[in-house]
Amino acid sequence: MAGVTGPAGPPHDVAVVAFDGVQLLDVTGPLEVLTTANVFGARYRVRTVSPDGGDVVTSSGVRLGVDGGPQVLPRRLGTVLVPGRRDWRRAVADAELVGLAAELAVRSRRVTSVCAGAFVLAQAGVLDGRRAATHWRLARELRAAYPAVRVEADPVFVRDGPVVTSAGVTAGIDLALALVEEDHGAGLAREVARELVVFMARPGGQSQFSARLGPRDAGHPVVRAVMDAVTADPAAPHGPAALARTAGVSARHLTRLFRAATGTTPARYLESVRVEAARALLEGGTDPVERVARAAGFGSSETMRRAFQQLLGVSPTAYRARFRSTAGAESGAAAG
Repeated sequence: MAGVTGPAGPPHDVAVVAFDGVQLLDVTGPLEVLTTANVFGARYRVRTVSPDGGDVVTSSGVRLGVDGGPQVLPRRLGTVLVPGRRDWRRAVADAELVGLAAELAVRSRRVTSVCAGAFVLAQAGVLDGRRAATHWRLARELRAAYPAVRVEADPVFVRDGPVVTSAGVTAGIDLALALVEEDHGAGLAREVARELVVFMARPGGQSQFSARLGPRDAGHPVVRAVMDAVTADPAAPHGPAALARTAGVSARHLTRLFRAATGTTPARYLESVRVEAARALLEGGTDPVERVARAAGFGSSETMRRAFQQLLGVSPTAYRARFRSTAGAESGAAAG
């Protein structure tokens, strides 16, 4: 998506929707990123609004002041951001809140949500037919409640046209940094990340949690045995037949057990573990991409590239460059 504004352009109007029970960091994390970006040349004009224009009490009990109701906003907006609350059912049952989200989505060039804010956008019909992310614990509930939404449980954030939805809580900071980078370039976004002492925007497709730790609560001993074998040596020849032998069941039965226990297949789990192993090698070493691919079990750099593009949305080379540019900026600052 093309940048919405540039440093020399008109102000970029941002509306943040607040309501009782909203998670405080869902609101303040992105706000801090955007307002810090203004220090380095951005022109975000941010207003926080509530459905009735009154102050709200967040999930942590902190009272949050707002600028007013939707009437304080300009007719056209650059971005609207909808945060979430833990009890998403109460949020989507609030007709005034959902109506406000729907109205502001129509008035905005870019629509975003943090965590369970995706449920409010889904209830408003904004996510129908679109890919969307939310907190990994809520992904199944979002999928079940709104079958028209194509839920992706793993990424930190998901972009589908002008709609960007992010995972839980601190992922809102990653989302906001990505918006800043989109609007004003990587240099300015990096300055914001350094100022806030956070890692430069994680790629949107990056997993919310370690592939080796995420679904390890699978209770079935056969599934656990396979997962242990894969994580112990990702580069081993873990084909369907080999994994089935490890499990002591047929390949078809193993796939059924795996799906029931983890929601994914053995092949996809293996690929995610290998991507994670490759990421560690890219971040911590200087080996050529082809050698990293073999060490992580991919066999070829092209196979690894396809896996990276599918799971992370970036190539291995771009991933290493992004990590190195951030690390270099941080080490340079430390040396200075």
